[in-house]
Amino acid sequence: MFNKIFPYSQEIFETVIENAFAWIVIVDSESKIIYMNENYCRFLEVSREAVIGMYVYDVIENSRMHHVVKTGEEEIADLQYIRGNYMIANRIPIFAGGKVVGAFGTVMFRDTKEWHDMNSHVRHHLSTIQSFLDQQEVTGAKYTLNDIKTSSPLMLALKEKVKSIAATDSSVLIRGESGTGKELFAHSIHLISHRNERPFIKVNCGAIPEHLLESELFGYEEGAFTGAKKGGKQGKFQLANGGTIFLDEIGDMSLHMQVKLLRVLQEKEVEPVGSVRTIPLDVRVIAATNRPLEKLMQDHHFRDDLYYRISVIPLVIPPLRDRLEDIEPLVRHFIQKVSLRTGKRVAKINEDVMSTFRRYHWQGNIRELENIVEAAIHLAKSDVITIEAIPDYIKQGSLYHTKEASLKEMLEDAEKTILITTLIQCEGDKRKAAKLLGISKSSMYEKVQKYEIEK
Repeated sequence: MFNKIFPYSQEIFETVIENAFAWIVIVDSESKIIYMNENYCRFLEVSREAVIGMYVYDVIENSRMHHVVKTGEEEIADLQYIRGNYMIANRIPIFAGGKVVGAFGTVMFRDTKEWHDMNSHVRHHLSTIQSFLDQQEVTGAKYTLNDIKTSSPLMLALKEKVKSIAATDSSVLIRGESGTGKELFAHSIHLISHRNERPFIKVNCGAIPEHLLESELFGYEEGAFTGAKKGGKQGKFQLANGGTIFLDEIGDMSLHMQVKLLRVLQEKEVEPVGSVRTIPLDVRVIAATNRPLEKLMQDHHFRDDLYYRISVIPLVIPPLRDRLEDIEPLVRHFIQKVSLRTGKRVAKINEDVMSTFRRYHWQGNIRELENIVEAAIHLAKSDVITIEAIPDYIKQGSLYHTKEASLKEMLEDAEKTILITTLIQCEGDKRKAAKLLGISKSSMYEKVQKYEIEK
């Protein structure tokens, strides 16, 4: 009946079976090969005529097809080592009349890198699903590529590069000015890598005093120094084992610590302070800096060998002033973010405000833009952000024509901006903000009332 409807059924079958899978093999009930497609034959460097009738385990290295014929149990996505590579294969028993009469096997991926590349692509899309976001909280990474709001060709190309390199274990060095979003890229790389279910540990190398950095990074044994915790303590590298460690501000690390870090990266093992044993490591390193490393190397403040070790894959994030097309999507993102957190609704931002933003230099990059937008939301008198809600230094920096101001007025404007920024940083806690600014609580309350700051 099939042949009557499709007179070329044999040709159709051969075309489909040759192209449906990269490699395919079919065996009979005695585990002898009855079919192998040309792709598989070329890989094994055998002719199809020669292998037909041979036992499968005599042709395919580490084959388990005979085991599937014997047990009648399928094996899905199983690792198989063939000719120097790990393949990912499926093996399915063939039943007829209630008995196993053979089996067929397919190779889904020709090596594990191909599988990891596919997984990175899939994980990127899954990152918008809540279950995947829950996993981020467990591992310590929380930002995905979807959190990087952009319409800039430079940034879109950078995001595509991240997708392509995430599947590797190579070290990544992220360069860019302060406030450009280096940490977001570090999180994103981890979350679409095959390490995404393992820890993501962040270390700010510039924020930890040098005498504490070694024990913080590599851990210590009990009694290693005065005040050492009983039982010792694991370092950040040990906590990141199997996952990713993000070394932020690596350009601020001392030469002494650079030597120790280089040894850990080269030997893939760590020796806790006060210990005589080493602990093997499997950690991917992502580093970031806004420092001019080439100049630091020239002045012998940063080691050349460490630089080449951490910068296998370099990523350079352009400053905001070089991608002005990103200002509008970022502003709208920040408005939505602040509105959700504070409950203050913003329906519109005037075009003269956006024009002002596009003319400003943005020395503080995205971080500065976010602070200005948040301050403007709190200063807006209605649900529309107008130019009056923007600090004068932003207007002047953008060549915005403002009225002549006295020194007193300029100082008051600067003071108001500092107060608003500090209150945002302290999440509205006036006591904490007063302490941070070094003024009394009463002075803080007076200034908030004077400038009518609703925070």
